[in-house]
Amino acid sequence: MQPLTDSLLSIVVPLYNEEDNAVLLTQKIHESLQGYNYQIIYIDDFSTDNTRKVVKNMDDDKVHLIELKKNYGQSLALAAGIDYAEGEFIITMDGDLQNDPSDIPQMLSYALNDDYDVVTGIRQKRKDSLVKKIPSKIANFLVRRVTKLDIKDNGCALKVFSRDIAKDLNLYGEMHRFITLLAYLEGAQIKQVPVKHHARNAGVSKYGLERVFKVVADMMLLLFIRKYFQRPIHFFGIFGFLMIFLGVLINIYLLIIKFGFGQDIGTRPLLIFGLMFILAGIQVFTIGIVMELLIRTYYESQKKRPYRIKKVTIGDGIA
Repeated sequence: MQPLTDSLLSIVVPLYNEEDNAVLLTQKIHESLQGYNYQIIYIDDFSTDNTRKVVKNMDDDKVHLIELKKNYGQSLALAAGIDYAEGEFIITMDGDLQNDPSDIPQMLSYALNDDYDVVTGIRQKRKDSLVKKIPSKIANFLVRRVTKLDIKDNGCALKVFSRDIAKDLNLYGEMHRFITLLAYLEGAQIKQVPVKHHARNAGVSKYGLERVFKVVADMMLLLFIRKYFQRPIHFFGIFGFLMIFLGVLINIYLLIIKFGFGQDIGTRPLLIFGLMFILAGIQVFTIGIVMELLIRTYYESQKKRPYRIKKVTIGDGIA
């Protein structure tokens, strides 16, 4: 099949203990992208098996291996690969052979012909256990209800990004689960397409039921960042002001009782509550001011990435 573009494609794949899948995945990528100009970027997230050795032994000039100095997790491994990528289009996928590289040309056609910034997969007939499906359904439901972004499968790792959008994602923590939402918040035009899904070829899944709690926690953090990251004073300031206002109202009420009706208020618990609301409100408001200054420092300071690369290998040599 005639290639759709001569532009360089960067296939970014985090690997963690995938020694049995790396070679077959590489072969499938080569078969699916015949005639294309592409680079395969494997990010070894400090595997404890022979993944690094297997990738190096391929002696493939299209394969770039990034070795991280410790296990940072999938989000930062993806961030390292995306930062390194040189392609006009950056394609992400998992290293367990559940994503099918043969879907890439079809997805790429939407990015090229219809000018989409992100083309994301919807896994058809998903070959996963309930342990993986349940957290995924929760995450998808939360994203749809809270953000109004109708993404049917946030957990599908197979995605095609335009270079500009991918480079601005700023992944950290566990935010790879919401990578499509992050792109949406950057103004990306998004297309969803059905893609194939296979059972894991070899190795062990890294997901468990604890992912449910991580999904909820990350979602709450993402919502805070979405609304208040640039202006945290709008969040803390409002709460602080409301607490101060409530404390003042309580104390005005007590003063009216004391001087208007001559009642003793010194032993009333309400007096303590009123003072506590005022003091707590001042503290919350102050936190907002401090965070506002921190955010300004963050934007104005030198940009630094939250990971360290040990070395990069291209084919059989070190870049």
